[in-house]
Amino acid sequence: MRARIVVRLRSGVLDPQGATIRKALEGLGFPEVRELRVGKLMELTLDESDRTRAQARLEEMCRRLLANPVVEDYSCEVLDGGEPTARS
Repeated sequence: MRARIVVRLRSGVLDPQGATIRKALEGLGFPEVRELRVGKLMELTLDESDRTRAQARLEEMCRRLLANPVVEDYSCEVLDGGEPTARS
């Protein structure tokens, strides 16, 4: 079963990496980017056939390791079966 987790900095938490990328984009001729925040996208394949149990396991992974609850929010979702697709 495929799953996706997105981890983002909470609103109000400074994002120096996002600010650096935004400034670099401006230097490359993209002044229209007013704000840029960086997060993490994780795609997983789980050996689990029950969607409810898979969702619960994703939540547990986020709480225990993948997200820092002090400065980050997360969302996780179970997708269709199969392998995650990579995009470039």
